[in-house]
Amino acid sequence: MRYRRLGRTELQVSEVGFGAWAIGGNAHGHSYGPTDNTESLRAVARAFDLGCTFFDTADVYGHGLSEKLLGQALAKHRSACVIATKVGSDFYHGPFRKNFDPGYIREALDKSLQRLRMDCVDLYQLHNPPLMMLERGEHYEVLDDLKQQGKIRHYGVSVHDAYEGIMAIHTGKPDALQVEYNLLRQDPREELFPEARDNDVGLIIRSPLCSGMLSGNYTADTTFDPSDVRASWPPGYLALQADVANGVGFLAAEQRSLAQAALRFVLDAPEISVVIPGIKTAAQAAENLAVSDMPELTAEEREAIRDGLQGIGEDFL
Repeated sequence: MRYRRLGRTELQVSEVGFGAWAIGGNAHGHSYGPTDNTESLRAVARAFDLGCTFFDTADVYGHGLSEKLLGQALAKHRSACVIATKVGSDFYHGPFRKNFDPGYIREALDKSLQRLRMDCVDLYQLHNPPLMMLERGEHYEVLDDLKQQGKIRHYGVSVHDAYEGIMAIHTGKPDALQVEYNLLRQDPREELFPEARDNDVGLIIRSPLCSGMLSGNYTADTTFDPSDVRASWPPGYLALQADVANGVGFLAAEQRSLAQAALRFVLDAPEISVVIPGIKTAAQAAENLAVSDMPELTAEEREAIRDGLQGIGEDFL
């Protein structure tokens, strides 16, 4: 496993991390299908044993279950791990809503710390706040206060797209940004990545496998469990994802799966600090984390990727 610095922080993180949305299960709202808590704990333990030190979750994942599982699995390894969680998806007070009020952030952090069995979270992220908030930047005051209190070490923002990320960077406040980047959605590379590099802001990449579609295990005709978020995808979007997987299917080789090649594509961008594929099982942990020891994609492979995706989802590339 190779390690990279998370932006301008002192944190050294495994370049392949653990995306913990899926282990939250489906007890509350959608995720990625049924899970087994025992297997989830095995997956976290396996990832740690293989050198993973960055674990990303959110309070809303399973309405706290994901945080609880990480807290349980990593209790004996706290000093060796970097734990990141998120706030802003209020499921405590009636119907679900976005909530970034300072009082709520303080309340939600205390509950997250309790579930994670921690006194201080390494990276606290605002969970997809509205663009107007990102432009004003006033919501960082409470985070600075929590940092002074020793309840968080650093803070960042999870954003929907590159433009929101640039707005957040321009405030000079967040130490890290979380954004989607993969073979289908490459647009952040053009403007956001240089901004992050020039401002020494860490980039955390989510959805590197297009919600699992780049595993090569699904087609345009796949039917997902009703509890799986992909069950609600419009048929055209599912077909687009399947077309992308087909277009880069040549990347799979005897010593490298398609999923591993897709992760390697992400890691080959030097501006990135860590990529966080979603992991549900110990086998997935082993497959994903092995990517760190694999060679970069060749120039010929990158050119073939462009050719393979020619005409597919041009609005995304």
